[in-house]
This record gives sequence, structure tokens and C-alpha cells, in this order.
Amino acid sequence: MKKETIDRIRNFTTDRDWDKFHSPANLAKSISIEANELLECFQWSDEDYDLEHVKEELADVLVYCRNMLDKLGLDEDEIVNSKMAKNEAKYPVDKAKESSKKYTEL
Repeated sequence: MKKETIDRIRNFTTDRDWDKFHSPANLAKSISIEANELLECFQWSDEDYDLEHVKEELADVLVYCRNMLDKLGLDEDEIVNSKMAKNEAKYPVDKAKESSKKYTEL
């Protein structure tokens, strides 16, 4: 995420004095709620969906994720790269390519 966007999210929260409501538990709940609203966009069809609505719900998920990163003092690149290293080890290309099996089944 670009610095200007991160600053905009932070300022939105600060200007409204909402940080006091942003406990890790509340943010995790909010991420889950917004992710389910995103899923609802595809409830009845995998192909027939409103892209603008999808973008709005996806943005809500990302904003709450940014707030969670800030609340926990985490760096998004660091945690994503750490997880990707674990995923790459669990799903080696030679075993996982073109397969949707879980790593325990490869």
C-alpha cells in the first residue's frame, strides 16, 4: 500500500478518535465481517457480480487489515514474506503445480 493511502487511513481513524475502539479483537471481528460481506457478492453466482460492490467490500477488508497492522506494530511486507516462505516450503512447485490438494495430501 502506498504511503499516501496508509496516511489517509490513519488520518481517518485519528480525526474521528476511533483508535480507542480498535482493539485487536474488534479489528479481527471487523475483518471477518467485511470478508463475509465480500463473499456475499458471490453468493448466487461465481460470474455475475457487481464489480463496484466487490471493490468496496475488498477495500473495507484492506482498511481494517491496515488498522490491525498498525495496532499490533506489524510490517505487512515482513509478515507476508514470512508466510510466503512457509507456503513455498509446504507447497513445492514439483508437487503442488496444477493441484488444489492441501499440503498434507501432496
